[in-house]
Amino acid sequence: MSDTKASDKSGYDGFTAEERDAMKERAKELKASARRGSRATKADTEGEVLAKIAEMPDEDRVLGERIHAIVKDCAPDLTPKLWYGMPAYARDGKVVCFFQSAQKFKARYATLGFNDQARLDEGTMWPTAFALTRLTPADEELVAALVKKAAG
Repeated sequence: MSDTKASDKSGYDGFTAEERDAMKERAKELKASARRGSRATKADTEGEVLAKIAEMPDEDRVLGERIHAIVKDCAPDLTPKLWYGMPAYARDGKVVCFFQSAQKFKARYATLGFNDQARLDEGTMWPTAFALTRLTPADEELVAALVKKAAG
């Protein structure tokens, strides 16, 4: 018996259209980075991040702008950059944290995520992603504390 997904003529290859788009965006980012080489400045990449945030639907855009401002304020040493088409913040070229809009993968909520470069280790288990629907002042304080710790 054959696998119906494999034999489906719709072109299913295991990735959603959104995942394929993210991979294409990442390939473009890598090419742009290679072209810029060492002459890239933080301002160049920050402009790209701000442009990506500006393209987001209103609810995601507001969250993205706040996350960006918090990261710039709490961890000015992190470099803004695009990562799979998402705003991200890196140390020595490696992503520490990122903002994924709800619209990116047609999710119910936006996500603030932290990669393994983030210094959030606490015991044997700790969260690395947070669902966001809006940011209260208390939420912003928590995000600021997490970003400061992650940037370490």
